[in-house]
Amino acid sequence: MMLEAHSDPTKILAHCCSYDGLSSRLCEEAGFPMVFLAGYAVSSAYGLPDTGYIAMAEVCDKIQETVRQVSVPVMADGDTGYGSPLNVKRTVESYAHAGAAGIMIEDQTWPKRCGHTKGKSVVSRGEAYARIQAACDARDQGKDIFVLARTDALIHGWEEALSRAKEFKRIGVDAVFVEALPDREAMRRCVEEIGIPTFANIIEGGKTENLSAKDLAELGFCAVAYPWTLVAAKLKSIRETLEELKKSMTVGKPPMILSYSEVCEGVGFNKYWDLEERYKFKDDGLVTDPTNGHV
Repeated sequence: MMLEAHSDPTKILAHCCSYDGLSSRLCEEAGFPMVFLAGYAVSSAYGLPDTGYIAMAEVCDKIQETVRQVSVPVMADGDTGYGSPLNVKRTVESYAHAGAAGIMIEDQTWPKRCGHTKGKSVVSRGEAYARIQAACDARDQGKDIFVLARTDALIHGWEEALSRAKEFKRIGVDAVFVEALPDREAMRRCVEEIGIPTFANIIEGGKTENLSAKDLAELGFCAVAYPWTLVAAKLKSIRETLEELKKSMTVGKPPMILSYSEVCEGVGFNKYWDLEERYKFKDDGLVTDPTNGHV
């Protein structure tokens, strides 16, 4: 999909980053063509900031949870790969085994942090290249997984960031992401100079100019992620609902956010009830025709 979008400026894979099975399924139901388990979002599911707290096994759990709920491709954030280049290779292999269709590996030091927050730093060029080589080796040795290489080296200037991105391309990644590009001109130059599928992200109010997906497609980006939109929505809606619930304890009934039937449908009860009907049985056989729904 990313290769197709890269070659067609009218197309871009816009997707909202999710953090668990339910949020991922809702993304698919909303029509998004893929889901991305971003580090910021997944960390929030554990009640933690995106500062390197979560471990590879915890992300693998979320990948497995998610692939059971959706039919679209699942990309997952591999952060720094959780150690040496050998750890990076194992991380890519583990994500592939868990069911991820893609992984992002970056060049920050550990513990890493959200790319739009203060205090981040990057490893040397050599270590960054070794990480990406290890990720590509894991892919090339039989793991069917898309490798997205991210650099946060813009903190050291444009030339450093582009030098790393171009070397990632030479090593053989499938796509590149330069984090925290400030404006439209920087984005345009990035796409033109890298020359392979290039990824963007938009954090509302973050360091990157908040262009529309249409604008990003016209600049040549193959995909754009919205890493913390659902986290912001979750925090806002839960806090507001809790405040309304507290008020209702003294003045009336609890607030109605969604109807009971809408909530049941949203979390999957309707599908469960359909299956329950299909597998009803009596002592002498199935109640439902076993060919129902099958050719």
